[in-house]
Amino acid sequence: MPSDRPNSEQSVHLSHDSQPRWYQPLTRHNYRLFLGMQVAGSVGVWMQRLAQDWMVLQLTGSPAAVGVAVALQFLPMLIVGPLSGLVVDLFPKRRIMMVCQSVIVVLALGLAAWVASGTITVWAVYASCVALGVTSAIDGPARQVFVNEVVGDAALRPAIGLNNALSQLGAMAGPALSGVLIAQAGPAAAFAANAAIGVLVLGLIAAIRTAELFPGIPAARGRGQLLAGFAYVRERPRLLLLILLAGLLGAFGMNGPVVLAAFAERVWHNGVEGFGLFNTVSAVGALAGALLAARLRNMGRRGIVAAAGLFGLSQLVAALMPTLPLFIAMLVVVGLMTLLFLTSAATAVQLEAGPAIRGRVMALYLPLLLGGHALGGLLAGWLTEQFGVRTGLVVTGGLCMLSAAAIGFLLWRHGRAAKAREAGLTES
Repeated sequence: MPSDRPNSEQSVHLSHDSQPRWYQPLTRHNYRLFLGMQVAGSVGVWMQRLAQDWMVLQLTGSPAAVGVAVALQFLPMLIVGPLSGLVVDLFPKRRIMMVCQSVIVVLALGLAAWVASGTITVWAVYASCVALGVTSAIDGPARQVFVNEVVGDAALRPAIGLNNALSQLGAMAGPALSGVLIAQAGPAAAFAANAAIGVLVLGLIAAIRTAELFPGIPAARGRGQLLAGFAYVRERPRLLLLILLAGLLGAFGMNGPVVLAAFAERVWHNGVEGFGLFNTVSAVGALAGALLAARLRNMGRRGIVAAAGLFGLSQLVAALMPTLPLFIAMLVVVGLMTLLFLTSAATAVQLEAGPAIRGRVMALYLPLLLGGHALGGLLAGWLTEQFGVRTGLVVTGGLCMLSAAAIGFLLWRHGRAAKAREAGLTES
């Protein structure tokens, strides 16, 4: 029987030119399992993050303390990230995901039992935040790169697009589901639900058929491999600027847990019910953004920068809404623009990196995005404490717009310089 495995010498970029339809990867058994694993895993880990944030708010009453919790969840990625990328390029991704998911299940079960006992302390939640951050720093790049082994080169572009869209959708749906569970049954139920989701994810990983995978070529062992990802990105200014834009928007715009909790408590005075509602409507917008991103074949760098600017603008407008219904309506727009930017940026970065170094490149992209998110949690918490909730969101939304404008200008200038060099070479 002829094999459908790609030739080892086939370039990944050849498959990009054919632009296969977005649903093509769904015809593969392994990819359907992988996509289910991605969505469930993303929902679960973001449920855990939001429940931890809410526990800190309940234990301390301080949005700034929530900012510390957010920072502790994501700052480990900045430290562990580069090393985790090398680990992903050296070792089997499926085995890495199994180990990481097992750790996540243990963390969720431990917090569920501790919260239910009524003896939980803020320091215990902080410790869990750090442990989850370290685990996610290793698990995230492994998941991003494993998609290539699931579908091979021929369907890589639509597979990456769908994977990023639905993973980001899970990141929006997870907080919404967690908010509902906390409102109805308490935070212990949210942690227990995440543990159950984690067991499901382990089952889906185990069900992937190894004989149908497209194994990649491991990175060569030796000196310099850890820094190879840095060198690869440094030599490609456009790739570097896209990664930098993601980090800036992570720092200034990815502040939902802090901002939405503060709006629920201090502006609209609807407590945990409002917190859950706000996350739910953001997830509705995220679904629309995921569907839109999945159907767009290639937004290009200009489209990514435009999505970043509109993301910041939607946050700024939401902060100024005078009534609760208008605020809720704008949260739908914020969710849509969040997904559109994150999906398009992650897809562009992942496709530009070669297969042998993709783990290390994504281990720079994800920590910068989520590490920026950690710093953004601290910034949003401080702005909220010092100047009020609305002012804080206006400032961070404006900073997102300025970041998009600055990166857009640098990309434009680099493009003009590249064209000038090409013209000079042609004339010579």
